[in-house]
Amino acid sequence: MTMNLGGVVVATALPYAPDPGAPAGLAVDYDRYAEHVDFLIGNGCRGVGPNGSLGEYSSLTDQERRRVVQVAVEATAGRGIVIAGVHGVGWHQARRWAELAGEDGADGVLLLPPTLYRANPDEVLEHYARVAEVGLPVMAYNNPFDTKVDLVPELVARLAEIPGVVAIKEFSGDARRAMEIADRSGIDVIAGADDLLLELMLDGAVGWFAGFPNAFPVESVTLYNLCRGGEWARAAELYRALVPVFRWDSRTEFVQAIKLSMDLVGRYGGPCRPPRGPLSAEQTAQITAETARAVTALAALR
Repeated sequence: MTMNLGGVVVATALPYAPDPGAPAGLAVDYDRYAEHVDFLIGNGCRGVGPNGSLGEYSSLTDQERRRVVQVAVEATAGRGIVIAGVHGVGWHQARRWAELAGEDGADGVLLLPPTLYRANPDEVLEHYARVAEVGLPVMAYNNPFDTKVDLVPELVARLAEIPGVVAIKEFSGDARRAMEIADRSGIDVIAGADDLLLELMLDGAVGWFAGFPNAFPVESVTLYNLCRGGEWARAAELYRALVPVFRWDSRTEFVQAIKLSMDLVGRYGGPCRPPRGPLSAEQTAQITAETARAVTALAALR
């Protein structure tokens, strides 16, 4: 029920292939997904996080959602960790996803508070306690923008008392949270917003559950290692080159943006399923320009 969560764990984007018989005409491309997981692990990432928000879990059928975890475990092949998203409207659903993740070989689970319902603190605590009973290490996920439930440091301290809740993925956008959480409890703080990585690592975050390593894995691992090694000047130089495009990780269109950046650097990002639609022409132009600037700046730093 303990877990070393250091390193870069990538919230994996999910590739689709055209298929008229699939939901929205898009079928999950499991072969391409397996190749992408292998690519990330081969480029130094510590692990992968299937079925997160970036993985479009809420747009998948139950069968697809389970198979994605199985493919991630198979493709990782013991070379890294798999933290499966098990989000659900209620703990009864999230617990079942956690049980399946355990059966399929995941090392831990990532868990939002109840989705689609603004739970009160006692309901949040029960949600996490019931899922933790499954026996896999639980990383709580604070995303108050999507769930309307803010896991504030005081509540995180109570969550940390639940056996098996080992970490908090912090995505509130408040860089002060890491230090306050550390003051209130011993739970591991995991940087959850790409455009606050440097600040959260400086304040004691021990890992990074990340989005843009889908497009920039080597550079992201280098950045993380510089932070962990206390080489802040070099880390800031690399961060400055990446942070303009990283800011899309905290915007509504983050899935589309990351997939577009992947396409631009020669990986396959591809389309999204509804409710996510295409980017506007202005958004496409901005992401294209910022990705190009990142690539140019990174080349100059080598």
